[in-house]
Amino acid sequence: MTENTTAVLPPPGTCVAIVAPGGYAPDVAALERGIGLLQAQGCKVRNFYDHANRHQRFAASDADRIAQLRDAVADSEVQIVMALRGAYGISRILEQLDFPALAASGKLFVGYSDFTAMHLGLLAQAGAVSFAGPMLCGDFGCATPSASTLDHFWRMLTTPSQTFQVAATGNPQLTAAGTLWGGNLAMLTHLLGTPYFPQIEGGILFVEDVNEHPYRVERMLLQLEHAGVLARQQAVLLGDFSNYRLSDYDNGYDFDAMLAYARANLSAPLLTGLPFGHTFDRITLPVGARAELVSTAAGFDLTLSGYPVLPHG
Repeated sequence: MTENTTAVLPPPGTCVAIVAPGGYAPDVAALERGIGLLQAQGCKVRNFYDHANRHQRFAASDADRIAQLRDAVADSEVQIVMALRGAYGISRILEQLDFPALAASGKLFVGYSDFTAMHLGLLAQAGAVSFAGPMLCGDFGCATPSASTLDHFWRMLTTPSQTFQVAATGNPQLTAAGTLWGGNLAMLTHLLGTPYFPQIEGGILFVEDVNEHPYRVERMLLQLEHAGVLARQQAVLLGDFSNYRLSDYDNGYDFDAMLAYARANLSAPLLTGLPFGHTFDRITLPVGARAELVSTAAGFDLTLSGYPVLPHG
């Protein structure tokens, strides 16, 4: 059993459902470690994922992955519905998901990456807040879990307001308040123009991605710009964009060059340094909550409120 690595724990008996709407567990040991760590932290775990049901690159057939979500929501004891992992798969089942019913269940939905589609669907179709946060295999189940990632996750789910400070230079100085929304940049642009894309006015958009060359990041930001999305936002917070590879052909075009171009040509101010993305240490962000942003020459403060939390006692 993995040792508890967090300074903050959930209320005793918190019930967590594990669902796999996207990819399967590449490492069964991670699945077992993740469940073990949740149990060590005092959680009850309902595992709706069956490793034997893998189908192609998916955790199960489309119908079975929908059933996992349906069964987790139907379980009256479940409080948190946590994604096994991201990868790919939710796009295939979006039309079969009843987002108002998922939201009405009162469950706290947690995940990131491909799970961005779930966050955006809940926000667009039900106005519901969900959590861009850790997943079972890659976070709770990794060999040495990130104490800060899990600590911030439980703090977010047990405290109705959180403020954190980011030290960063080179950002525009501004003050803004509005709906926090966003997630994986590729998933955002993938859902643009669909019923699962929220129509947020005056919001604070956050984005991240992995394995995406700077020119592809620029292209996706331009897609949001051309669609009028960025002009309706007060600010865009850039999280981690890592694991891409430059080549000689780029001829000096790197992430900084892309960022300079984007800041000069996009409608919304861009801020870097958000500690969120496909990284070991990251914060949890409530998608659809209220955010207050204060950016100075030294960095920015982000205050989050208006999101559901776990009951105490």
